[in-house]
Amino acid sequence: MAAPVVCVVGAANIDLISYVPRLPRLGETLHGTRFHMGYGGKGANQAVMAAKLGASVSMVCKLGRDVFGEGTLANFREQGVDVEHVTFTEDAFSGVAPIAVDPDGNNSIIIVTGANDLLSAEDVERARPAIRAAGVVVCQLEITLETSLSALRVAREEGVRTIFNPAPAREELPEELCRLSDVFCPNEPETELLTGGPAGEEAARELLARGAGAVILTLGERGCLVVEEGSARHVPVEPVQAVDTTGAGDAFVGALAYFLAAGRPLIDAADRANRIAAVSVQGSGTQTSFPAAAELPAGVLG
Repeated sequence: MAAPVVCVVGAANIDLISYVPRLPRLGETLHGTRFHMGYGGKGANQAVMAAKLGASVSMVCKLGRDVFGEGTLANFREQGVDVEHVTFTEDAFSGVAPIAVDPDGNNSIIIVTGANDLLSAEDVERARPAIRAAGVVVCQLEITLETSLSALRVAREEGVRTIFNPAPAREELPEELCRLSDVFCPNEPETELLTGGPAGEEAARELLARGAGAVILTLGERGCLVVEEGSARHVPVEPVQAVDTTGAGDAFVGALAYFLAAGRPLIDAADRANRIAAVSVQGSGTQTSFPAAAELPAGVLG
């Protein structure tokens, strides 16, 4: 059977991860317990997760001509991600994300987007063949809003299903973005910021009213809520002991893209993505915690 085909348009960053006894307060300096660097960025994470599950994945992103950018390119190749539409710029450094993680797995993240801001609508148009060939296109908000909109427009023109992950959170988004999202996938804080109310079915229905085809509200250890025009269903997940929650949302979105591109129904895809995200929080780091297909419990891939 042919591999599911996914195209991700988004950011690639280097994660600079410090493990700390607790998250620092304003103006405070803490001694960390350990440090490591990892490849990240929401788009890159989602692409790598889908590739680890066995999808054929194309990444559309912009890197700085620096050691971080060269390393990111090599990592994509190592993970089996197609890099035809990964381009470089001399005008900015690669994106970075310093991350602090406490003993309970909670995290605090600062993103300096750098070269990601220079990914343009023209880059997206050049990637149209990869978008056209995909079963699912995935976008987020770590690149410019206009570039994400361009990618979603091209996907709609080509008849390709879309997943939009509105992260990092913003208070306002154009309704066109919702209308172009076949699956709108925020977490609880993002939902609250976008709707001004508590995250739940009512907020999800407000996003549907703005034009989203379906809403999957991720709920962390409580799984997710899948809301469509005529239904709402809570999809739970078995509890696990979290080591590091960094990248769990990206693991969910990347896995969701894989299963939807494989033709799974939305509820089934969300359930399987839940289980994969739960595996990811039991390991340290971001992409390093993402399970490959062979590492998953029986029955998760189907």
